[in-house]
Amino acid sequence: MRISVLGSGSWGSALAIALSHIASVTLWGRNSSQIKNLQQTRTNPDYLPDNIVFPANIEFTAELNSIINSDLLVIATPVNAMREILIRVRSIYNDNLHDLYTAAPCMPSIIWVCKGFELNSGLLPSQIIQDVLGNVLDGRHSNSSNNNFGNFGALLGPSFAKEVALGLPTAVTLASHNCDFALNLAEQLCKIPNFRVYAHDDLIGSEVSAGVKNIIAIAVGISDGLNLGFNARAALITRSLSELCKLVLLLGGNPNTPYGLSGIGDLILTCTGDLSRNRSVGLELANGFDIDTILLKLGHVAEGVYATQEVYNMSKPLGIEMPIVAAVYNIIYNKHNIKQTVFNLLNRESKYEF
Repeated sequence: MRISVLGSGSWGSALAIALSHIASVTLWGRNSSQIKNLQQTRTNPDYLPDNIVFPANIEFTAELNSIINSDLLVIATPVNAMREILIRVRSIYNDNLHDLYTAAPCMPSIIWVCKGFELNSGLLPSQIIQDVLGNVLDGRHSNSSNNNFGNFGALLGPSFAKEVALGLPTAVTLASHNCDFALNLAEQLCKIPNFRVYAHDDLIGSEVSAGVKNIIAIAVGISDGLNLGFNARAALITRSLSELCKLVLLLGGNPNTPYGLSGIGDLILTCTGDLSRNRSVGLELANGFDIDTILLKLGHVAEGVYATQEVYNMSKPLGIEMPIVAAVYNIIYNKHNIKQTVFNLLNRESKYEF
């Protein structure tokens, strides 16, 4: 199998290292100087500890055309960079359509690891895929009896990039509308040492769970930064599940999905782990820093910041109450006083738990 990973940040780098156990891997990045440094040093200290060395069967490139012979594309860019990358991918395959029928009659399978909602559109990654590649996929489907139409899915779950790169035990979910694809690819990915992959057929529910948990991690970071204690942390994580389940159900997902790896599994990790970017955002907000300063200092994308805006705006027309999401939104975007916002959250009208 030939695998191309698109995105040379922490998660893309970690996945390239993990996938190199089962295939030859090409790691693509948009920054040519970074790629040159990767080629020379075979380390990526800006995103992973510098003692983590890329195996010999990983190649590095800044040329996106190199993906043309891939069997599997892994998109490891932030959600808001996904559309641009997919448009370029579509162009490559459209320009090489004749050669594809001759040498590689199938579009490659596609999986992604980004979690969140596209800014301003509120689309999930799977919806961006369909929006950009739908015509290409449909065309391949109608003109080839041996096609990979529908062979795409999301690899989600509790997984810090550093630990995956180090080969520490990790369990994740591969969610896809195509159950056979999810099962077959999960079986191959399970050949990676210490990497357990479960197949799942609820793509929408898995993506919503993975996106919303980043918002909750910001809330928990705020709570921890204010030294509100472990009781408050547990309450936030637990009550956030109620909000998450309502949203998953209304968006067409399975209400049980939030209780799996892409939901509560990732929620626990992101809310409690010191490697969590979104929790770090909450901690810095509690320390009095504004969001622009925090993101500049962080130096990496924290998907929860953008997801907060999209989920808050989404909840209104859906008619669902998401007080924790609303609190984070008001702190980030309306500059509400943090302590007063927390006080208001804790003093909401009493109600039945379920």
